[in-house]
Amino acid sequence: MIEPRTIDLNLLSVFQEVYRERQISSAARRLGLSQSAVSNALARLRRAFGDELFVRTASGMQPTPLATQMAEPIGAAMAQVALALNQRSRFEPGTSSRRFVLAMTDVGEVYFMPTLIERCRQVAPHVELSSVRVGAATLKEEMEGGRVDLAVGPFEDVSDALYQRHLFRQPFVTMFRKGHPLGKGALTLARFAAAEHLLVDAADSPYDRVNAVLARSGIAPATRFRVPHFTAVPYIVSSSDLVVTVPQKLAERAGLPFALEWVTPPLDLPPLQTNIFWHRRFNQDPGNVWLRGLLADVFAE
Repeated sequence: MIEPRTIDLNLLSVFQEVYRERQISSAARRLGLSQSAVSNALARLRRAFGDELFVRTASGMQPTPLATQMAEPIGAAMAQVALALNQRSRFEPGTSSRRFVLAMTDVGEVYFMPTLIERCRQVAPHVELSSVRVGAATLKEEMEGGRVDLAVGPFEDVSDALYQRHLFRQPFVTMFRKGHPLGKGALTLARFAAAEHLLVDAADSPYDRVNAVLARSGIAPATRFRVPHFTAVPYIVSSSDLVVTVPQKLAERAGLPFALEWVTPPLDLPPLQTNIFWHRRFNQDPGNVWLRGLLADVFAE
């Protein structure tokens, strides 16, 4: 059995960064160390645990099963240590170089990231922002371990360990290129169903409920063209006669640059609610509090 007193805490920091970055060079930059220092630290870790921990592959330093098993508890422990050491510290956005990781969907990135990046450039010029994909099923573990700071989006059925704050609700709209026949005259259900649709084949809730309504209206079964994500949608409908049903804020973002229009579809579609989520362990973390407030100031309605 390995006793905690036999492990240098700095080695666990190296473990965390290599696990996160999958590259010695990237981990070294994050830690402010030389690549050789990180390699030496890895060698010490390998001797201590009797395992390779990370193996060099064509796609970077990939963790062994033991390293994968260790990653979450080590991350949680290091987050606790950081909170203990900085419980009286303040977060100064003007000088901080902290890295924040936000979980969001692809449509969330389209809406939130451009504005959030620009605001951070103004008020927190050294802060780093990264977005990641995390499903509702694993959101608690990722946030509990400190690998994700905040989640922003329509996540549902989340753990009670996550706190949340309402940002806004938005309807779904039907989007198409400018000059499309569907934009002229009254939009009846018959005209809507007769149009050729692009379907965003997202199985995750709440988008699955929208697709279910489209299916009951006879649209989804006859749809020949499908994509798994929203990112490609503006490119596709701007250069075709396809129409697509999307969250309104995506339509607002894509409308001008892609020359698109949108209308309210003649269907009773459930609105999309977007919240900020964070783990209760970090409820009083100054940086987390600051970023939550920034998101609310910019995006809450």
